[in-house]
Amino acid sequence: MEPVDDMLIKVTKDGPYLVSGSVPLSRETITADADGESAEWVVDEQLDDRERCGLCRCGQSGRKPFCDGSHMDVAFDGTETASRAPYAEVAVTIPGPTLTLHDVPALCAEARFCHRVGGAWHLVESAEEGAAEIVIEECANCPSGRYTVTDNATGAPIEPNLPASIAFVADPEKSRSGPIWVRGGIQIESADGEAYEVRNRVSLCRCGKSSNKPFCDGTHIECGFSEETGH
Repeated sequence: MEPVDDMLIKVTKDGPYLVSGSVPLSRETITADADGESAEWVVDEQLDDRERCGLCRCGQSGRKPFCDGSHMDVAFDGTETASRAPYAEVAVTIPGPTLTLHDVPALCAEARFCHRVGGAWHLVESAEEGAAEIVIEECANCPSGRYTVTDNATGAPIEPNLPASIAFVADPEKSRSGPIWVRGGIQIESADGEAYEVRNRVSLCRCGKSSNKPFCDGTHIECGFSEETGH
């Protein structure tokens, strides 16, 4: 995927994400079905456009999602530990009759859209009517891009059309604030200047505790992260 012109997220050493290029910002909520499984995204608020801004990644800012310098007060260690290998090189594949599911578990942000109706990893192997459509829907809702799917007949990826934007995730079912959901091919650059693979959807850590920085690994659920209280 080609990066969006003039939009960039720069990871700073032990500091915030510096966003440039007037990237649209919003707050979005994971909504659950009657069984408590993640079902849909709801846009709660569109934030004012900013040509540049700093986004908190230590989890301690008093003005989340924006940085207020708290990373210096808490001696935040933002060392990046994520693999630089392309997604396709590390993904595990699960073939089905019409689709192939691709999975990189290290990217899981615990949004749980893949759990509904028995799980995408089981549904992809099913020949039942409607199963393939549910797999496509669940993969499209995965904010981290852990799961992707390709059409067996054409070999083409089936991806949602996501405009270049950033959303700050709320997860009321778990009473947590979730990651920073980056969409639409925005370039992310590491603190050492190396560019990460450009993808349609990724999730960046903002609780400060991920073991896969700068990406989310779901630790915000374990550590009780919320925009209101931090940790």
